[in-house]
Amino acid sequence: MAKNKQRTRKSASKRFKVTGGGKLLHRSKGFRHLRGKKSKRTLRRLKLMKETVGTNKKKLMKMLGKS
Repeated sequence: MAKNKQRTRKSASKRFKVTGGGKLLHRSKGFRHLRGKKSKRTLRRLKLMKETVGTNKKKLMKMLGKS
C-alpha cells in the first residue's frame, strides 16, 4: 500500500522563500499602501526580505515540505 505524499501548501510557497542555508524569508508588512507618509529610508528597509524566526518557522517549513 502506498504512503501519502506530503503536499506543499501553495499559499505558503508564494509568500515564503527558503535560502540555501535554511533561513526562511518573508516580505515586510506595511509596504503596499499609504507610502506617501513613510520616509524614503523606511521604504528602502521595507523592500528587504525579513527572516522568519520563532515557533512559526517550524510550522512553515513543514507547510513548504522542507522538514
